[in-house]
Amino acid sequence: MDLYLKGKRALVTGGGRGIGKAIARQLAREGCAVAVAARDVEALEAAAREIAAETGADVIAVPVDTGDDAAVEAMVARTVEVLGGLDILVNNAARPGGQAPPLKLAQVTGDAFWDEVDVKVMGYIRCARAVAPHMTANGWGRIINVSGLAARQAAGIIGSVRNVSVAALTKNLADELGPHGINVTVIHPGATRTEKTGPLIAARAAAMGITPEETEKRMTANVVIGRFVESEEIADLVAFLASPRSVSVTGDAIACAGGAKGAIHY
Repeated sequence: MDLYLKGKRALVTGGGRGIGKAIARQLAREGCAVAVAARDVEALEAAAREIAAETGADVIAVPVDTGDDAAVEAMVARTVEVLGGLDILVNNAARPGGQAPPLKLAQVTGDAFWDEVDVKVMGYIRCARAVAPHMTANGWGRIINVSGLAARQAAGIIGSVRNVSVAALTKNLADELGPHGINVTVIHPGATRTEKTGPLIAARAAAMGITPEETEKRMTANVVIGRFVESEEIADLVAFLASPRSVSVTGDAIACAGGAKGAIHY
């Protein structure tokens, strides 16, 4: 299937590693010029070089702290200047969930809460706010917000609140920007294999005194497909949502976690 992405210009935040890097690579493979943005300059520049060499696409690294209004505006201005415009935004710059036990009520401080919400919710708002005028001027755009299954599960107070907020943000943006040709969607990854997965499994296995294989089996026990979803498989979905072919999908949430056993969402 031709996704009609050749010649599109994309910005992927959190694009230096993990799911964001996989998304940037897939968009580049489909013919997009891509800007990858993150705080870790060394990892970011390495990712840009790697993706460009692999795909032959134009890929640039744009350092950014999405917690800062001016930094976000500068990131978008730089992307538009170098790529000649901007058609696609993938909001992915946030701390991944599931890396540590969730905080209990007594442990939830204002600093901990607002730091997470500022990065994943207000950070996404900052990026959408900065790109919307460019997409509106073109009469076309795609914004894909990466949230997580904590929006559908009691997976910790902060994790659930921030992910539910991203879903609510998505619907509001879709309704506001839709008349300008801009579709906005949110995806909910779950247990996803990235470069951090191996060390995480090893650490948990050592702590529990079991094998890494058994640890991985336990970590994916509630996944219908029986394994971690690969980051490249998340990227495939995002590439479709970023394409003109996804015009019938906006304001909606799509889980891409391999199936959560027992739950019904409609």
